[in-house]
Amino acid sequence: MLLCRVSAVGLTLARWGRRSQRGGGLLLHRAVSFSSSRCVSSGEENGSAQGLYRDTVLLPRCDFPMKLTGQKLLDREVQIQKECGFADLYSWQRERKAKKEFCLHDGPPYANGDPHVGHALNKILKDIRNRFEILRGRQVHYIPGWDCHGLPIELKALGELGTSSLGPLQIRHKARAFAEGAIARQKAAFQRWGVVADWDQCYYTFDGVYEAAQLKVFQEMHSKGFIYQDYKPVFWSPSSRTALAEAELEYNPEHVSRAVYTTFPLSTLPPNIASEAAGLESVSVLVWTTQPWTIPANQAVCFMPNAQYSLVKRADNSQVLLVATERTASMSALLGTELESVHTFTGSQLEGGICKHPTIPDKEVPLLPANHVTMGKGTGLVHTAPAHGMDDYSVASQFKLSVECMVDEDGKFTDLAGSELQNLSVMTEGTDKVISMLKECGALVKEEQCVHSYPYDWRTKQPVVIRPSKQWFINTASLKDKAKEALQKVRILPESARSSLLAMLDRRTYWCISRQRSWGVPIPVFYHKETGEALINKHTVSHVAQLFKEKGSDCWWELPVETLLPAEVLKKSKAGPVTDYVCGEDVLDIWFDSGASWAAVLEEEEEDSEEPESPLSWLPAPLRKPLVAETDSRADAYVEGKDQIGGWFQSSLLTSVAVRNKAPYKSLVVHGFAVGEKGEKMSKSVGNVVDPDEVINGGKDPSRPAYGADVLRWWVAESNVFSEVQIGPSALNSARESIGKLRNTLKFLLGNLQGFDPRVQAVDPKEMHYIDQYMLHLLRDYSIKVTDAYSEFDAGRVIRILQAFMSRDLSSFYFSIIKDRLYCDPEDSLGRRSCQTVLEEILDGVTRSIAPILPHLAEEVFLHAPGHDEGETLFKSGWVKSSSVWRRPGLEEAVEGACAIRTPSCRPYRGKMRLSTTSPSQLSPVCCLNSWSLSRRNQPPPPHSWSS
Repeated sequence: MLLCRVSAVGLTLARWGRRSQRGGGLLLHRAVSFSSSRCVSSGEENGSAQGLYRDTVLLPRCDFPMKLTGQKLLDREVQIQKECGFADLYSWQRERKAKKEFCLHDGPPYANGDPHVGHALNKILKDIRNRFEILRGRQVHYIPGWDCHGLPIELKALGELGTSSLGPLQIRHKARAFAEGAIARQKAAFQRWGVVADWDQCYYTFDGVYEAAQLKVFQEMHSKGFIYQDYKPVFWSPSSRTALAEAELEYNPEHVSRAVYTTFPLSTLPPNIASEAAGLESVSVLVWTTQPWTIPANQAVCFMPNAQYSLVKRADNSQVLLVATERTASMSALLGTELESVHTFTGSQLEGGICKHPTIPDKEVPLLPANHVTMGKGTGLVHTAPAHGMDDYSVASQFKLSVECMVDEDGKFTDLAGSELQNLSVMTEGTDKVISMLKECGALVKEEQCVHSYPYDWRTKQPVVIRPSKQWFINTASLKDKAKEALQKVRILPESARSSLLAMLDRRTYWCISRQRSWGVPIPVFYHKETGEALINKHTVSHVAQLFKEKGSDCWWELPVETLLPAEVLKKSKAGPVTDYVCGEDVLDIWFDSGASWAAVLEEEEEDSEEPESPLSWLPAPLRKPLVAETDSRADAYVEGKDQIGGWFQSSLLTSVAVRNKAPYKSLVVHGFAVGEKGEKMSKSVGNVVDPDEVINGGKDPSRPAYGADVLRWWVAESNVFSEVQIGPSALNSARESIGKLRNTLKFLLGNLQGFDPRVQAVDPKEMHYIDQYMLHLLRDYSIKVTDAYSEFDAGRVIRILQAFMSRDLSSFYFSIIKDRLYCDPEDSLGRRSCQTVLEEILDGVTRSIAPILPHLAEEVFLHAPGHDEGETLFKSGWVKSSSVWRRPGLEEAVEGACAIRTPSCRPYRGKMRLSTTSPSQLSPVCCLNSWSLSRRNQPPPPHSWSS
């Protein structure tokens, strides 16, 4: 390597010697001095010689710090945010003229706690794309929002007070105050992370204007018949005392149930098998259930019509059982006795059979065909309690069975279950008692512990039950086909998430949207005091929506019913006097709250509207006009975690399709969850929770240093966000190290541009040395690749492209070639200005390309970079600049050819060769390129000139 350098400098000396004949030998003296200094070992230098030689070369000079740590780093980031107008950037770009708009609709985070690393992953991922679009010159539409209603907030706000002694308004005031505190903390964190937005213009689901827009969606869906009231089974949380939707459930795969095998004696044999079973003393249908507490509510036993069933006799007690033929072997092993097959027949032959209920004397239940019966577990015959199962309810609807509920809101048996069971909790002592009753009547064949997946309330982490109640529903079955059709026009990243979204739509036949709580948007319905009939129509809902818009939804409890339901509305509704009605007490599901956000945020505002003073004065109006589908007010992207496939993505899709016949988004980006460094779920008990505030500002433990916001942002960008995203000390240290290397390269670029003004000293590409032109060609290619990666929400690819460009094309190749020119050529020489022009373009291009990910570092570099006016900031000056003139494929081929030369001592580096030579006759391509680049600007390099 030393000989490589000596040969390159020697060629430089020869040229400088010729130039210095007119300059009194000064340039030759400088060159000789520098050449000597480069070749003399450090042990041979003395202090005076060192100073003398240093003055003879143009070394890099700049005050850009190579490293910032601790409080200096934190102070610098905050200073950059203030100096470079982070807070005003969103408003500035909204006011500028732009040909295109990019709309990223913010899924509202839940306002129930402090910001966590999941928030960081989501908000920074969105901000990277928004900043990229701002730099490209597009007008970004991004309104941050918060989901402010719901039980978790209510529970946290009330703490140990409970709700028994508080009225709805008291509960709502406490919940609102709690939500506002959480919003303030989260908002401050998002700003510190560098997220661009107008933080004074956010949307909140508890704001009156938002609630009014939501009610308008409700009214439109109700008028079209998509929203209805019914009495049917729903997921019910005894711990929360409210109905739940599928999206509010968490499935516990380790739930343990007391499963039982129990008999239902056949009192009337099915006519089609009566002759075969005539000689048998008694036959019992054997069923299996993991929920014994539902046995008292049994109304039927179901079979699969096309399956084979057998009458089998137990070898140990001669009992005759009816089971599915393919389950016989499993049942024999389970019971520990041989089962002799007496007769076999198809399931359809079981129709007409009648069974005795095992625990309720004189009650009989029919054998009925059903498609939901499976042969994977159990006996192939299913105990059916229409009040406590979705499939069971479908059977009841088909065969007109009773749907009688024996369980109250607290999950306890009512008096309908009988005195022995009344007031017992169904999941605990109620189950014990039912099993005991089965034993007493001789119906219990076997009991076992069953570990299986079971739904839990996602808020209280307690198991739920299925029980019927009168609720408000959305008929998702009638929307499913339209929703699927709308999804065909939506781009989904990653594409694999599409199947999950479609599967969720298929599983959901209806959506329960009513909740029995106080903290939420009231369902605008009035009930007749005597008949219980609901009064709800476009007139009542529009009036209530207008009141909510003006006063907020608290007025549902504050105002008298005469104001909520005035005479003119009653007249239009053709209803009786107001004294006949009372206000409903249910509130809307929070998934409906957030699912209607497109109507509040994306719908265009009417120009002639006069909105009352509100933090959301920019939202749509007037609300009495029907929502229409003429204008394409879809967001370009929704970006959320994979848990929203069954949540916000789906609720937004269903409401938008119902009202506008189109999806609210053009593309969906589905990212994974933040997990621990080993891929494990974060847990406070395990101690692997990563606090983003601690990441930025450091912890009390010295082993947890202050990384700053840019490290957190680099971690998000570098991760494969389409899978689970790991975070921990190793990931953060790696991010900090990567930024440090990048900072070092940027400092080298800045140092070599000291005193250079690209506005007056830049060299035209046509006049540049070929190696400089080649670098502009690579820079152009780099900028195209980076732009494409950002457009695909693939910031990880941006970082990989950046690191390859910095290490391969710059540090290991170009910088090695140009250092002699930079340090030894006259300051104003064409050769030096040529490479400085390229360095300035590289600095500018790299800085802009990293700006969406590292805005603090990018703006800091921009402040030190040459060629900018006072007060100018990077984000207001555009994206990476590249010219078609820079494209030189022929030159690329020539340079790549030179770099492909191989000798026994060569070392390949991704197509670029850097050769260590042991004699002057074995010059490296880098050395040859260096000498050629200095002496021949406008002639292609002859291939033979790079051979030894």
